[in-house]
Amino acid sequence: MKVLLTGDRGQLGTALRATLTDHDVTGFDLPEVDITVKEALFTAVSAAKPDVIIHCAAYTNVDGCAKDPALAYRANGLGTQNVALACLEFGAEMVHVSTNEVFAGDRPDGYEEWMTMNPVNAYGRSKAAAEFHVRNILPRHYITRTAWLYAPGGRNFIHAILNRARDTGQVRVVVDEVGNPTYANDLAQAIAQLIETHQYGTYHFVNSGATSRWEFANEILRQAGLETIVNTPILSKEFKRASTPPPYAALHNIAGQAIGITLRSWQAALAAYVQEHIAA
Repeated sequence: MKVLLTGDRGQLGTALRATLTDHDVTGFDLPEVDITVKEALFTAVSAAKPDVIIHCAAYTNVDGCAKDPALAYRANGLGTQNVALACLEFGAEMVHVSTNEVFAGDRPDGYEEWMTMNPVNAYGRSKAAAEFHVRNILPRHYITRTAWLYAPGGRNFIHAILNRARDTGQVRVVVDEVGNPTYANDLAQAIAQLIETHQYGTYHFVNSGATSRWEFANEILRQAGLETIVNTPILSKEFKRASTPPPYAALHNIAGQAIGITLRSWQAALAAYVQEHIAA
């Protein structure tokens, strides 16, 4: 299968390149191709002739989205619309990577794939717009929502916690934000399985189980051998930021599980990550 990755140098794009070794994989990222420029995107897709485009490119700085909602929509909404139109034009399937932040986060029990989107911040609204465009333009699509993604390299919650712990000997983490920590390698493997099925639709691909940011930090410290570090629980209102995350936005993988695609627990995934990228 010929696979084209948008955002191929990001954390998920990198994981997908390492995973999709049985396929002919090409990709691009900024600055060579800007997905908001339709003509440039169409030229790149025409040259690649993909069977499927896995659309990883996105503006994921949630606080940046809150400060500039127009930019958020241009990158995530319009950019995704262009990718869907390119898939329609050149006969490709599309995997669109979405987020738990398309939900309001007002359900302590979490969300299943078919529940109504109701985002509470600019990032979530831009990603909900992206889903709207994909569903309305392209019949042959997969929408894969994920949450709290982490991978080696760049900034992520795990390294932020460990750096703060080592620098100051203590951390303060919000206890009233719940989600699913997800290892990019596991998400990549789930997507690799999905594109073989041709069972189009919406999927929640997260490491199984839900936790609060505070509990996640505790497990990071424990697995890194830093369990003596003081982790003080705080409320979200004490942590000032531009964006407001959905408080209870855990995802349940119902649709993927029904076709045999499951992800290991978030604790097991974290243990693998620590062993591979921190303990070493």
